[in-house]
Amino acid sequence: MAKKKSEDHSGGDANDSDYNEEPNFEDPPNFVDNISDEDLLGDMLAQRPSEADGVESVVVVDNIPKVEPVRLEKLKSVINKLFSHCGDIVNVVYPVDEEGKTKGYAFMEYKHAGMAEEAVKKLNNHRLDKNHTFAVNLFTDFQKYENIPEKWEPPTVQSFKVQNDLYNFINDPDAYDQYCVAAETSQNCVQVGFWQNVLPEPNELETRERFTDTFVKWSPLGTYVVTFHKPGVAIWGGSSFQKIQKFPHTGTQFVEFSPCENYLVTYGPTPTGQKIIIWDIRTGAEKRSFVADGMSVLSMFRWSHDDKYVGRMGDNSIHIYETPSFYLLDLKSIKIPGIRGFSWSPTDNVIAYWVEEQNQIPARVTLMEIPKKRETRNKNLFHVADCKLHWQKSGDYLCVKVDRYSKLKKDKKELDVKFLGMFYNFEIFHMREKEVPVDSVEIRELILAFAWEPIGNKFSIIHGEPNSANVSFYEVNKGVKPSLVKRLEKKSCTHLFWSPRGQFIVMANLTMGTFEFVDSTNDYIISASPDHFRASEVEWDPTGRYVVTGVSSWKVKEDTGFNMYTFQGRIIKRTILKNFVQFLWRPRPPTLLSEEKQKDIKKNLKKYYPAFEQKDRLRLTRASKELLEKRSQLRETFMEYRNKRIGEWKEQKSRRVMLRGHVDTDNLETEEVDEEVVEFLVKEEITLLE
Repeated sequence: MAKKKSEDHSGGDANDSDYNEEPNFEDPPNFVDNISDEDLLGDMLAQRPSEADGVESVVVVDNIPKVEPVRLEKLKSVINKLFSHCGDIVNVVYPVDEEGKTKGYAFMEYKHAGMAEEAVKKLNNHRLDKNHTFAVNLFTDFQKYENIPEKWEPPTVQSFKVQNDLYNFINDPDAYDQYCVAAETSQNCVQVGFWQNVLPEPNELETRERFTDTFVKWSPLGTYVVTFHKPGVAIWGGSSFQKIQKFPHTGTQFVEFSPCENYLVTYGPTPTGQKIIIWDIRTGAEKRSFVADGMSVLSMFRWSHDDKYVGRMGDNSIHIYETPSFYLLDLKSIKIPGIRGFSWSPTDNVIAYWVEEQNQIPARVTLMEIPKKRETRNKNLFHVADCKLHWQKSGDYLCVKVDRYSKLKKDKKELDVKFLGMFYNFEIFHMREKEVPVDSVEIRELILAFAWEPIGNKFSIIHGEPNSANVSFYEVNKGVKPSLVKRLEKKSCTHLFWSPRGQFIVMANLTMGTFEFVDSTNDYIISASPDHFRASEVEWDPTGRYVVTGVSSWKVKEDTGFNMYTFQGRIIKRTILKNFVQFLWRPRPPTLLSEEKQKDIKKNLKKYYPAFEQKDRLRLTRASKELLEKRSQLRETFMEYRNKRIGEWKEQKSRRVMLRGHVDTDNLETEEVDEEVVEFLVKEEITLLE
């Protein structure tokens, strides 16, 4: 370090010469420099320019159409529209040959590198048309691929990580079902508890605070539960409900799973409508997205039973997409002028759709096989106002509810149409029979509800006035028209809920909260008629043994909670829960047993009775023992408290005697006390009557 010149040296010439001498920076003899430039100037060298500077935000788009100069502007417009969704484009270059024809690739520069990465993620392998599929890469990737080592080295072996057992919930030896209960603790904070419906009291598996912002939803096979949050949604699973995957879609309001749980569809708002994204559940990758004009609370997509196809309705067309590419089937839509609705069979790759009346051409219901697009059955319908398609869960039957009119009244401009003399038909398609015969049932009264028996050949209808309706049960058999087997008159019900296993049905009035349990195999006898005031939910468990009715805080703010009943209507449990939101049984996947094995088990069910009865007795004995121990503990606690209070009462006797004029009132015999009634005037008023 240089020394400061002191005042003592100010007068000496020799000292002045020392400070005027030039410093020597030469290395001493035999000096070895062992310090690298990176150690000395690492921070500065990191900022030195490189060949890749300025190209991190550039993407290379290959396999674009080779077009003439006349069509170049149209091509630029189409490609710019696609790539501008990923960010702001600052520069685009389309190399051309000597004739001005594009060479089949282009360079696009975005404002930020993150936008370029988003473009690669979303538009790589994007299919522009039948002959052109984009190959989108970052410009910097070319340098990375040029530096690939010539000698291949095997990857390092990763340690095995135990994955969550997503199906442990079906391994319970006694086949107890699970359910979840959601309750709102504060605004946008919902607590969710998971329970197992064991006897005699349910067992709490897990409770999560602030688990979701709004509500939860189970996947169709019960593998996952989805939660909703501001940035998007997440799915959870396993024995301890760990996070499996998250899907970023801001403001998601509604989701739906594909039947086999391979894909998830999220619906979220945009300034002009809503955005729909289809995700791969296993990888979390976005498969395809759509933007729809206007908001809709209904699902926009319809899935085939095996997840191979997904369809949506367009203008006079149906768009069928193949999975996992999500390209249009045969790269084109199915043109159907006047189509109003369609639905997939729950067990086969068959769609049913209906077409409205047009220019004296009757309405039509059509069955079409996919992917062949072959029409297997058509049914013409006349004087049709509306149709609803109802598939039976087993796929054996299709019911088309047809709203028909006797007269049609239009204004002069034909903008306002009124249907007069309404009546209703139910067209029953027998899907398993040759040439798909169709039967018809006509009802001249207002239809309030319709429901198929999930496993069986019956359907039920509520018709008539809402406060005094009739409930009719029909049976469908091969070769004969549907027959009316029972009619229950003057019932105030609004909804029908069949057991998942068939046979039992709940007729519910979700306005008044009244319910009637009916056994369809025992002359439709009403076994019970419980009430649950303001109940707005009815949930059957997957086995058809229990029913839950709920009063949600979405409807009312007081007396929220749920009741649990047996399939015969006997009350099991009443639960009052503040700010109760929803109750959901966990679905079960279909059995792996063959139909022959199931029939054999039902046939020889008596063989299993002794084992089941022994388990029930042990369970009841264990429950009785636990109940007795609990009662004994409560009695001991009460006696301890009672003895403590008696001791205090005895200690205070002298104080009581002094306060009562030295009279011991503890031992008075109340039987010899006479009751005396004393009356006295409290107030007297005089009122003059004119």
